[in-house]
Amino acid sequence: MKSPLLSLPGAVPAEGADEGVAAHYGELYREQRALADGSGVVDLSHRGVLTVTGDDRLSWLHLLLTQHVEQLPPHQATEALILSANGHIEHHLSLVDDGTTTWAYFEAGTGEALLAYLESMKFFYRVEVADRTEEFAVVHLPAGSIAPVPEGVVARETAYGRDLFLPRDQLESYVAEHGPAVGILAYEALRVEAHRPRLGFETDHRTIPHELGWIGSAVHLQKGCYRGQETVARVQNLGKPPRRLVFLHLDGSEVHLPGHGTEVRLASDGPEGRKIGFVTTSARHHELGPIALALVKRNVPVDAQLLVGTTAAAQEVVVEP
Repeated sequence: MKSPLLSLPGAVPAEGADEGVAAHYGELYREQRALADGSGVVDLSHRGVLTVTGDDRLSWLHLLLTQHVEQLPPHQATEALILSANGHIEHHLSLVDDGTTTWAYFEAGTGEALLAYLESMKFFYRVEVADRTEEFAVVHLPAGSIAPVPEGVVARETAYGRDLFLPRDQLESYVAEHGPAVGILAYEALRVEAHRPRLGFETDHRTIPHELGWIGSAVHLQKGCYRGQETVARVQNLGKPPRRLVFLHLDGSEVHLPGHGTEVRLASDGPEGRKIGFVTTSARHHELGPIALALVKRNVPVDAQLLVGTTAAAQEVVVEP
């Protein structure tokens, strides 16, 4: 859905998975600093929104999700995954329950498959699943923000700030009153800095939760059965994931950022060496310069210097090998 905030002065539309909102409003680093200082509003209105109502909503979701939500307290934020039968990540949900309704937002473009799966699993449970994307827009307030949560608006609060499920007809007026508006590139740069994975960026068709550090935050290891649990338990107890997420400091002398999928190699092997991973997200950070997340093979030494394409890179461990 195209955001009305794209009509603001200086707005430059985002592309790809973030199409529909602004990449930035003309001052990328100023927008990053605003977020880091606890001000600004990020437009995430291109994300999908769903609600689950009914007496069985939490016990039903508990059976489907990787997270323990059966006794999820009202207003406590959490996140969860839906896995394939082989344990590969299919969906990511950012959740909160308000006491009568469970609210979740998800990546744009995944809603049709997600809603179809949830509908197919209702059986005899007293639940109703609804796509609320046309009614509600997600906006993000950074940690430390003094912007208020309007009465009646559901919010999920995390260590990184608050996500509001704002009625779409209030989006423009809320940002006008509590802005400045901050583009998705600034939000993404701080996400990369915080080592937080994102569905469709850090994931591909064979990603398992252990590779991205989602064990704990999105996967609960002490809960009952869910689809894909056998893989999670087997890797946790008997094996090791084939890949691991790393954070990269990129050589700042390069003009262009490496795109998603850019091959990563050991610096000692040179630019024609064997591929040992690929870039998942890259960004320009207002303090750190060019940075990235990448998936590399588990056995890559944690102190190895890397090449991203032809760009030198130093790695920081996100997921222990």
